[in-house]
Amino acid sequence: MAAVAAMDGPDERRDTVAAARAGDLEAFELLMRQHERLVLATALRLTGNMEDAQDISQEVFLRLYKNLGKVQAANALPAWLYRVTVNACHDLRRRKPALEPESSAGDLVAGGMDPQTSLTQAERRRVLEMSLRILPEKERAALVLRDLEGLSTAEVARALGSSEATVRSQVSKARAKVHDFVERYFSPRGRRRQ
Repeated sequence: MAAVAAMDGPDERRDTVAAARAGDLEAFELLMRQHERLVLATALRLTGNMEDAQDISQEVFLRLYKNLGKVQAANALPAWLYRVTVNACHDLRRRKPALEPESSAGDLVAGGMDPQTSLTQAERRRVLEMSLRILPEKERAALVLRDLEGLSTAEVARALGSSEATVRSQVSKARAKVHDFVERYFSPRGRRRQ
């Protein structure tokens, strides 16, 4: 694996995937390191819970190890990982329907921010997490991949096995629902009900 030290370009990515398929554990570890943020961040946004996101991340990379031969090309790996991550989150939700997000306010305060800034950011994050939980799973997955992970509509469609028109519709509906939730949450009457 010494020849494959990084995955900067398409040739290096292809070589790393080929080496991992051939059983090179260093190459597989490199694939994991290169994609761990993608998987963990997506799982965290979909579940709202770090412990569950870490479990899902382990499951996704276990599935990758077992199914690396099914990934057609190195450039298809991120879409495959997104799809498997979303599916693993769906599976977890079916097994454990009441997922509660973790509070992140303590992390922000500990990060050296002034209390007012950390409170504002913690409140925004909490409202976003709450708004994501109200969305149907397919809309949540489309919105997370498109707006929070920054994938193109075509990439989201590939990752979710949907058409681009379906993804655009799901993202549009999800954005409207999140906007309505945030408006209600921050209205004077809405906050009293929370």
